[in-house]
Amino acid sequence: MDFGLFTINTGAFSGFWSQDITSIEIQLMAILGWVVLDWLLLYTVIHMFLEYKQKLYVSQWKWVLLAVDVPPMNVQTPKAVEQLFNHLAGAFNNPDLEERFILGFKQRWFSFEIISIEGYIQFLIRTEERFRDLVEAAVYAQYSDAEITEVEDYVDLVPSHYPNEYYDVWAADFGLAEHFGQPLRSYTEFEHKISKDTVLKDPMGTFLESFSRLGAGEQMWFQILVEPISNSWKEQVIKKMEEITEGKSSHAHGGGVAGVLDNIPTYGLKAIEFIGDQVFGRMASEYEEHEEKEEKKVLSPGQGKLLEGMETKIQKIGFKTKMRGVYAARKEMFKPEHGVNALIGAVTQFNIPNSNSIIPVYKTVAAFFFKQARRSYRKNLLIRAYKKRKMKTGGNSFVLNIEELASIWHFPMSHVKTPLVQKAVGKRGEPPAGLPTESVASLLAKELDKTGKKVQTNRVPGKNDLLTDSGHVIAQDDVKFG
Repeated sequence: MDFGLFTINTGAFSGFWSQDITSIEIQLMAILGWVVLDWLLLYTVIHMFLEYKQKLYVSQWKWVLLAVDVPPMNVQTPKAVEQLFNHLAGAFNNPDLEERFILGFKQRWFSFEIISIEGYIQFLIRTEERFRDLVEAAVYAQYSDAEITEVEDYVDLVPSHYPNEYYDVWAADFGLAEHFGQPLRSYTEFEHKISKDTVLKDPMGTFLESFSRLGAGEQMWFQILVEPISNSWKEQVIKKMEEITEGKSSHAHGGGVAGVLDNIPTYGLKAIEFIGDQVFGRMASEYEEHEEKEEKKVLSPGQGKLLEGMETKIQKIGFKTKMRGVYAARKEMFKPEHGVNALIGAVTQFNIPNSNSIIPVYKTVAAFFFKQARRSYRKNLLIRAYKKRKMKTGGNSFVLNIEELASIWHFPMSHVKTPLVQKAVGKRGEPPAGLPTESVASLLAKELDKTGKKVQTNRVPGKNDLLTDSGHVIAQDDVKFG
């Protein structure tokens, strides 16, 4: 075959292409199959190496669990927690090749939790020790009167292996019903205008009311795992918006082989039209104009509002997110219809039927074949994933922006009446510099002496403490003045 400047000898290929189609396919598979296998082997080796390095990297982390108590008269809206999440986005690190392949870098994540143990409710934040100062600074920046205390992990209160003689458990990973680019209901949509004032019907009220109704032997846990990420997720949302605008749907023909087979007639027609353009000299612009007119789609009001919501979502920072819930109780107190329905009901208030919904996507429920064994497997998998705060186990993760996260997890406002929520009792203050230690001891001794109790001061190495006649030690460091 002569191309002017160079010539290709096709004689070597003439015998190959003259064979029947089956022989050609077998020989091509024999030649190219090794390339595919080598690529798969290389990919597997690299993936296993990275997992090994990341496991070593993560093994050096030290986690801390912080209990956060806010004052009873909290007037801060969820906007304050939105800024808190905005602050934590500073933990994102885009690793270079050395950090990724040599050090095994893995992005640290946070766990925001609400727990109820027999109706007693506590807000918790779990973080790697490296970012403890970042978390505390983010909280104090919005809630200056908050109290943050490191506490022991509560997850050991229930067993990790099921079936268990004394306990039973229900657990689920929550996910989104639609593409993560389609927004959920945010706290701004819970605002109501009464006269000239705007009142927030705090969605946390429903959440905490459900949690406060637990009785003896019952526990409810809810966690939101958030991992800082880059802005690349916004490109996926924009692509989804274009699909909606053009009237295309990723679910229209299904995926995989079925989707390809469904589109074969369309591809064939387009190929014939393209050949016709070349033969009869029809301008490509005419063809494209014809296609554009055919594919032009008028958006409905609902679609227009959906696109507006998606545009608003990508204007704020996003986090890779995983939500997980657990209801556990002693067997004699185990009532799934009590705790589970309350938890799911509290979460569904953030659903928008024509946009997106939060639904259980992986539960400790199984039917049909080997259902008992499968239920036990899922219980063990999810309870251990919750205890270790695993992001990858169970259902798929998704992206929520800081407004959506703050809508689901935030501190209740003062008008939310939930008596068993732990709250800060007062403002913490520092004692005056140069305050004499002995004066503090004497003052406290005089106050206790007024009650008729005998008090003696004992000298303890390193500090002065007060020892009452009943044997209780009162440390001077714990003395506070209002």
